Amino acid sequence: MTQTQDPPEQRPEPLVPRAVGTPLERVDGVEKVTGRAQYAAEHAPEDLLHAWLVQSTVAKGRVRALAAGPALAHPGVVSVLDHTNAPRLADTENAELAILQDPQVHFRGQIVGVVLAESSEAAREGAALVEVTYDVEAHEAELREDNATHRPESVNPDMETDTDEGDVDAAIAAAPVVVSQTYRTAYEHNNPLEPHATLASWREAGEGAEVLSLVDSTQGVHGVVQALAPMLGLEADQVRVQAPYVGGGFGSKGEAHAHVMAAALAARTTQGRPVRLVVTRQQMFALTGYRTATISHLRLAADRDGRLTAIEHRVQEQTSRLREFAEQTASPTRMMYAAANRRTSHRLAVLDVAVPSWMRAPGEMPGMYAHEVAMDELAVACDLDPVELRLRNEPDLDPETGKPFNDRRLTDCLRRGADRFGWSQRPAGPRATRDGDWWVGTGVASATYPAGRMPGNAARVRALGEGRYGVSIGAVDIGTGARTVLTQIAADSLGVPPDCIDLAIADTRLPAASVAGGSSGTSSWGTAIVAAAQRFRQEHGAAPAAGAETTAAAADNPEGEKYAFHSFGAVFAEARVHRWTGEIRVPRLLGVYSVGRVINPTTARSQLLGGLVMGLSAALHEESYRDPRFGHVVTQDLAAYHVASHADVLGIEAEWLEESDEAFNPMGSRGIGEIGIVGTAAAVANATYHATGVRVRSIPVTPDQFLG
Repeated sequence: MTQTQDPPEQRPEPLVPRAVGTPLERVDGVEKVTGRAQYAAEHAPEDLLHAWLVQSTVAKGRVRALAAGPALAHPGVVSVLDHTNAPRLADTENAELAILQDPQVHFRGQIVGVVLAESSEAAREGAALVEVTYDVEAHEAELREDNATHRPESVNPDMETDTDEGDVDAAIAAAPVVVSQTYRTAYEHNNPLEPHATLASWREAGEGAEVLSLVDSTQGVHGVVQALAPMLGLEADQVRVQAPYVGGGFGSKGEAHAHVMAAALAARTTQGRPVRLVVTRQQMFALTGYRTATISHLRLAADRDGRLTAIEHRVQEQTSRLREFAEQTASPTRMMYAAANRRTSHRLAVLDVAVPSWMRAPGEMPGMYAHEVAMDELAVACDLDPVELRLRNEPDLDPETGKPFNDRRLTDCLRRGADRFGWSQRPAGPRATRDGDWWVGTGVASATYPAGRMPGNAARVRALGEGRYGVSIGAVDIGTGARTVLTQIAADSLGVPPDCIDLAIADTRLPAASVAGGSSGTSSWGTAIVAAAQRFRQEHGAAPAAGAETTAAAADNPEGEKYAFHSFGAVFAEARVHRWTGEIRVPRLLGVYSVGRVINPTTARSQLLGGLVMGLSAALHEESYRDPRFGHVVTQDLAAYHVASHADVLGIEAEWLEESDEAFNPMGSRGIGEIGIVGTAAAVANATYHATGVRVRSIPVTPDQFLG
């Protein structure tokens, strides 16, 4: 018998766009508007049990006793799990997921019990009846400049903690113009429309068969398996995770949180009955991640013409004592503008709080806010137009790596945006325009986001007969339109119309796919689909027999080490500030972006507008407040945690430059999910300064800061 080896993976050839670049309607649109799309909390198998969480009411200590009797006496309550009777985990290295294993309490809101009942109402009432007593210990839950001193080994995802090139101190001492200020961003919580939910069921199975099945609201089904399987003592192929429809995540669903483990552990005790756990909006503020507050100390040195000679960005933020997460807040400062002398650092306050995590554009959003407000201050100090200042500091090479940029078109974005926004009519100084009782000003900020492709992606193509093809990949569509753009990519890869593609996604039975995060999804998954389709044609030809099938992985990009791959943008904002009340309105917001080829203009515009709105929301509204005395987030619903509403979003536009980046991937595209939020808060804050002459260096910018 002759053995053959699979041929080595080859880089896919660039696509000839047919469907790609067209505004194809969402392929799942009908299911969503008719209610046929089932989200995790809507799956209701027979014999379902409902789970409700019991959360700690202290920030640090130990559970002395958990009295389950009153709950068990409530009609419909079946059982109560705590650290004394929950199944034991085989691995507890991930401390955030290692719940109900011991009596230790690490933060307020930690899961200390799970109530199972025949209805969600009975489970909720039962959880309220559980009596927990604690041995309380002193805690620390406040980020301050004097306690953020811990140096992490790296910052998200695996970047250097500190960088230092040249002689920053000497350059600053010699510079004729120096800006030295501190900028702050608030704690923020991801609030996707769909709260987190998990349906878990166990069954006895033969060797190699699945044991645990999950329907989860997640951004990455394979990541859930990687996190849970070893902790539960299972092989990866013994766990199946599906996420057919997900109602947003903004990063909070990018990794498994403790509630997923709670559902899995609870279902292990029910003799095969499935368990559904739905996290409430209030519980999300303790359990499903958030953006840390940040303190950015910026020093910019420049000559009198505004050309930077030194940049220093020192960041202080927080992490959890339970598990470390360090946001990469200074990372964009390392590559954004040209300066011979550059220094960045990250230091953490290690607190008795829940673990922070990803939130749309982690690092870039708070870091670019600080840097771009500092650049606005430098423009004022140099008596330069803010757009011109940025143009003068364009680097020839990536300042961080020394590599050439594959396609850096920030100057085009700035010039195009300035022309569209009427920037040339802008008065030079602040407080120059008044309309009745409103001061009016405009501001600008740059945006950037790294172009990412994740490893480990593969796709399968199968001929279905009569010119139709099944294309499958384990990617998750979190509402961004991934189903639609992957259908377009598959269609062009196989040379057929989009309606000839049957796309299957969001299931760990399908070929592996990376998380929907880091603006990397389309690039990573699309490249795998192109590779599989092109290999399929090589193996089976243009008229394949029904059942012919090929699976292939995305090959490494040989251009990846040659260039620095980034997307860029420019955001322009008009702000109106009421001179008596300080009320702030933003009647105009414009973003112009360089993001490679746009796969679907309709879904792309939606993503960019969503990012701009989220940036506006951060600029004016979003702030989670943790009471340091008790360790909990006070603003734990959408009545107290404010987000932008229809009244806040008036004239908002997003556009992109026509281009294609085949050096990055065969589609010529780069990610668009996060760049829209980057720079937006800074543009709004800079506009309020131009309107009033009052410089606010923290977000959210609130009316009281313009009074007195």
